[in-house]
Amino acid sequence: MSTLPRLLADRSALFLDFDGTLAELAHRPDAVRVPPALVDLLHKLHQRLDGALALVTGRALDDLGPMLATPWPWAAAFEHGAVRLSLQGGVAGTSRPAGLSRAIAAAEQLVSRHDGLLLERKQTSMALHYRLAPSLAVLCEDTLARAIADEPGLQLMRGKAVVEVKAAAVNKGVAIDAFMREAPFAGRVPVFAGDDVTDEAGFDVVQRLGGIGIKVGDGPTRARHRCAHPEALRAWLADSLLASSTTP
Repeated sequence: MSTLPRLLADRSALFLDFDGTLAELAHRPDAVRVPPALVDLLHKLHQRLDGALALVTGRALDDLGPMLATPWPWAAAFEHGAVRLSLQGGVAGTSRPAGLSRAIAAAEQLVSRHDGLLLERKQTSMALHYRLAPSLAVLCEDTLARAIADEPGLQLMRGKAVVEVKAAAVNKGVAIDAFMREAPFAGRVPVFAGDDVTDEAGFDVVQRLGGIGIKVGDGPTRARHRCAHPEALRAWLADSLLASSTTP
């Protein structure tokens, strides 16, 4: 695996995860801090790429929107691709999966009995965070796995100090593939940066399309490039923008 690739090309289609990729992780989702100048950097990259920039995140729009920009100015896929927002303002989304209520009820019982757990309810999925109670990781995973054992349409995902339940047919790779069939992304070289196991499907798709997958941080990955932390990725993006502005 190599380090970061050469600077971003003008004909790139840029896809970016948020938590752990553009911003450092925190002890709980609402404690994440947006780095200074990040919103301005994204706006400038969006302009340079003629709109071919999308955030691809597990967060919900109502959660991430106020943190970055209102109204939302970029294409994006939220909830791991279950809700996809185009540049034209159209929203394509999956319905709430059958059986999700059972998983949420099981998570609510855990939260009521154990300190340090946080339940995040979304439009089409849910996430149970245990960063403040790491000893409960196995209990959280086993409880949710049992709750959805009879629901083939649901999938359990294990992330960084979080376990999530979402529709099995939804992932970031599917969302990126859909964007690549639309303007202004079609015909460009896809670049996707992410930090967690939930981003591996995205790496698979962009690399199959001849593009670039960038893993942020440690851990096994199928991405062919890596950087150490979100600050390094932000610096690479800023350097790419600077290089393009100084090119005659």
